[in-house]
Amino acid sequence: MINSLGFNKTKKDTKVVVAMSGGVDSSVVAGLMKEEGYDVTGITLKLYDDAKKSKEGRTCCAGQDIMDAKRVSEHLNIKHEVLFYQKKFKTEVIDSFVDSYIAGETPIPCVQCNQTVKFRDLFKYANDINADTLVTGHYVARIKNNGKANLYRAKDLKRDQSYFLFGTTQQQLDYLRFPLGEIEKTETRSIAEKLNLNVADKPDSQDICFVPNGDYSSVIKKFRPESFKEGDILDLNGKNLGKHEGIINYTVGQRKGIKIANSEPLYVINIDAETNNIIVGPKDSLVIKKIKLRDLNILGTKDNFKSTAKIKVRSTGRLLNAKVEIKGTNADVEILDKETGIAPGQACVFYSNDKFGDKVLGGGWIHKTENKNLST
Repeated sequence: MINSLGFNKTKKDTKVVVAMSGGVDSSVVAGLMKEEGYDVTGITLKLYDDAKKSKEGRTCCAGQDIMDAKRVSEHLNIKHEVLFYQKKFKTEVIDSFVDSYIAGETPIPCVQCNQTVKFRDLFKYANDINADTLVTGHYVARIKNNGKANLYRAKDLKRDQSYFLFGTTQQQLDYLRFPLGEIEKTETRSIAEKLNLNVADKPDSQDICFVPNGDYSSVIKKFRPESFKEGDILDLNGKNLGKHEGIINYTVGQRKGIKIANSEPLYVINIDAETNNIIVGPKDSLVIKKIKLRDLNILGTKDNFKSTAKIKVRSTGRLLNAKVEIKGTNADVEILDKETGIAPGQACVFYSNDKFGDKVLGGGWIHKTENKNLST
């Protein structure tokens, strides 16, 4: 008989690894798996040293979170282990984040973390201990159709995390399960209360885990202090408007902090790492019509891209109409809707709509953008 996770075995004989961050979502997933009768092991990753973590900011995988995960596991009477992945995380995520910022990009370390430390390394560990599946608290839906597992946007669109999981491979998707994809966040909180979990009222993580209070420049300064180089601020015609104190203090679309007097507001249009220049201009100069992608991960087929596709270029953004031309591991994307502030380093994720919802077709990393004024 097929159980609720799709395996032809009894629940007590189905070995489940739950990735536990110490937050309410993954704790509820562990509770649901235990309540159903599965053989559950909680795994928490120690990703970075957090001795100076902000008291105000909420992050994940910090010391307190590990203790919370341990307490939840004890309460649920499940096995719990901590894997010390600081070196992997530093190499795969933090160093990549720093390099990207220095290159004038706007990186998304949460995607890198999912692609490497969480879904590659933890995936391997779960396999090595002969677990049948790896279960997480991500708000995405996994729906099997015609024998193939597919990734969809979550029922709770305000919490949907499909954008961050575009790099999930088919092999990983076959192994993974996402129980929260079909419920609302409010229901998750209610389940936590019913299970009497100590994290039922715990605030959600807000900042990037190794960037307390969103202070990106402090991270760059810690690892690459030499990168704070003064440079020029130019307008779209190349006129020198003033000086900046380091390109890592700016992101595309930024308005505050430019400190240049002008008759109309100025925005960061481009960051040229090679020349160490910041290019600024009016807001309408932020409109991007074409982008180039690298390092694609495709979950769909070429047929999915024959006509207009749907894309997202930021996690909280809307679905945009676009024409996508796949070129091996690269792609050219023409955006048919008006969108501003797209920057190299961000991800572009592909979707298509069917009877089950918005299906993730994969995506790639933006490495070039084009608008009417310039191209990066």
